[in-house]
Amino acid sequence: MTTAAQTSREALQQTVNLAEIEALGRAALDQNALEYYVSGANDEVTLRENRDGFARLKLRPRMLVDVSNVDTRTTLLGLPVDMPIAVAPSAFHGLAHTDAELGTARGAAALGTVMTLSTFSNTPIEAVAQAALSRPGKGGFWFQLYLYRQREISAEVVHRAEAAGARALVLTVDAPFLGRREPNERNRFTLPPHLGVPNAGTRQELAGVETATGSQLVNYFQGLVDKTVTWNDLAWLRGVTSLPIVLKGILTAEDAELAAQHGCHVWVSNHGGRQLDTAISAIEALPEVVDAVAGRTEVYLDGGVNRGTDVLKALAFGAQGVFLGRAALWGLAAGGEAGVAHTLNLLNEELRLAMALCGKVTVAELGRDLIRR
Repeated sequence: MTTAAQTSREALQQTVNLAEIEALGRAALDQNALEYYVSGANDEVTLRENRDGFARLKLRPRMLVDVSNVDTRTTLLGLPVDMPIAVAPSAFHGLAHTDAELGTARGAAALGTVMTLSTFSNTPIEAVAQAALSRPGKGGFWFQLYLYRQREISAEVVHRAEAAGARALVLTVDAPFLGRREPNERNRFTLPPHLGVPNAGTRQELAGVETATGSQLVNYFQGLVDKTVTWNDLAWLRGVTSLPIVLKGILTAEDAELAAQHGCHVWVSNHGGRQLDTAISAIEALPEVVDAVAGRTEVYLDGGVNRGTDVLKALAFGAQGVFLGRAALWGLAAGGEAGVAHTLNLLNEELRLAMALCGKVTVAELGRDLIRR
């Protein structure tokens, strides 16, 4: 007799692109989880632009090059990875699959790349670290952080991440307030009682937050995160950790320059279109950010990546790597660890083919000569 699990595995194995994995992932979720993952801010203009921006960029391929051995290996902050594609931080993987962040971490490790663990994960840092570090010398994890009003709580979480083996801290800088995601407000998004937030550094569980109006997450978040954070506060963070600091949410040359001056790496992102609607798309912001840092820091990107050609375009504009948010969640929902690994592998194989058809055999060869704007 064919089991539901076997049917799910077979359906996953038959997918040939990320859109098909997304369809499987969506079908596996209840309304509460699906609305949380898919929602963007307000009219979702920026959410759409993240993808549409890639489509508007056209490639200029070169011919008569030996492309018999295309190599997608690279490094992220000095860590060897098998592909320039990694997993972005996103909250509540337990909504997608019972393995939650463990499934995501194992899937990323299996493909030799990095997972970035969210502060608002459903799984303790230490357990995720063990899964993410299962391939010595490959993979690994970074930890995403918000600065809390109570700095001692933030410091405690940072120390836990560093002790567990995190290779970088990713400070999210575009969310002093959460953007208005209307489906979550309308239907009062709530976290199921069996899911906790063990890395948020607070004794109060999200499930206990009042939700008489609006999203449970918004109500929880607004009372936790410091709205007064400025560039000056980076000195405090440097005082509690020796890890590299990556600022996630940078969209302008001006802020990229300040990040470089403060010794931070730059992650170009608009939070998946979930914060300020009509903000510039990630791929549109990338060239000015790369120009501003002028090689002083590494630059990463998330937002709208759905094809290997998207990855290629981001790398050609100067990103060191791209990170998957929703795409990794769709893979997790569709098939747990295997779904995440399949998502990463499909995208990397698409990148490898796109590089070959553009006449490029290493990531280092990708430059702006490939792009017609």
